Amino acid sequence: MKKKGFSLFLAIFMVLSLGTSVFAEENKPNIYGKAAVTMDMDTGEIIYSKSIDNKMYPASTTKLITALLLAENKNKGDLLKYTKDAKAQPEYSINLNLHPIAIGETMTAEDVMDGLLLFSGNDIAYMIADNVAGNSANFEVLMNKKIQSLGLKNTHFVTPNGLHDPNHYTTAYDLTVIGRAALKNSWVNESMNKKTSTIKTSTGTTVIVENRNKLLGQDDCVGGKTGYTSNAGRCLVAMFDRDGRKIIGVVMNSVYDQKDSFVFNDMKKIIDWSYAAKKTVLYPKNSIVKTEKLTYKPLVFFGPTKTMEVPIMVKEDISYYNNDINKREMKQEFNVQTSNIWNINENKSIGTLTIKEREAAQKFNLYTNISKASILKANILLYIGTFIAILAAISFVFIIIKTIKKSKNRKKRNKYI
Repeated sequence: MKKKGFSLFLAIFMVLSLGTSVFAEENKPNIYGKAAVTMDMDTGEIIYSKSIDNKMYPASTTKLITALLLAENKNKGDLLKYTKDAKAQPEYSINLNLHPIAIGETMTAEDVMDGLLLFSGNDIAYMIADNVAGNSANFEVLMNKKIQSLGLKNTHFVTPNGLHDPNHYTTAYDLTVIGRAALKNSWVNESMNKKTSTIKTSTGTTVIVENRNKLLGQDDCVGGKTGYTSNAGRCLVAMFDRDGRKIIGVVMNSVYDQKDSFVFNDMKKIIDWSYAAKKTVLYPKNSIVKTEKLTYKPLVFFGPTKTMEVPIMVKEDISYYNNDINKREMKQEFNVQTSNIWNINENKSIGTLTIKEREAAQKFNLYTNISKASILKANILLYIGTFIAILAAISFVFIIIKTIKKSKNRKKRNKYI
């Protein structure tokens, strides 16, 4: 009866979970971007997912990794030279769009960072490459080493500014990981959060650059990076902090119109949806998640070895964001103590369950409702038999000792006679 009841409970639970999943999919926002993802910054959990592993071109969102390499190799006060390769870069360069800069002029690394992240200067990206690595070819090697260190397998960068190259690509998911790493760097974070900045060169040239991320300062957006080429479409990486909860979003290959509104509306939709999204319960509180065979000796140090089927439970809801990636890739790793059953206590963890969703990993304690009393009860006949055997052995020993004593006394009397 217990097994039937448990099976019925599981069936009802699965139906409810499926209903929740369908509901979540129906309410998922439609966007113009061909790929998009949102991720919890603290846990790495994927919340919204759309074609997140499809090959895409990143355009100027590439500059997040360029910024990260600048921050890791230079200090804010270091002077960087404007180079020949920087001067040769096309539009959306400070040299062409704001004010001519001569080869050999210098700027502080802090101003260079702002020129890269706020204005998205194509020339500034090459200026960084030349000053950090000597030339853009060496910088390409640095970029891809950084990509490898982040554990990304679907990304390869060629240019420091993201101008189109068929071998310069990433995915929405990989770009999210890059954005996360960039935001965790205090200098990059500080620069992305500026709405405007004044940049000065060694010859006295002064230009004001404005942040091209239209969401910055609105809807809890605290930073981000835009990008566009005709091959990449409109791209956006943006970070949000709403009541202390941080979410990063990526939209790739969206529409670029005269008002430049589509990609920002796409981002707002998926971010608002992600903050409102409710997790699906995988295992409810106090439910049995599996059974485990535990091996033990009823007599502790000696005697026969027995096995017992022990229910393994959780004492809290275990939930996940129900999307195509998590449903397909989620892994559950059980680590249950099976050696010393005499340490079992309903309030003491018997092991852990780790839920893995790509780079996200959450660990939960496992318990059992089996007590020492139930173990003793299950072996009552063995204990009674053992007790009787011990009494019999003691009685036998006592009889032997008594017989020996009588024999000795008899010999003494015979000797005396």
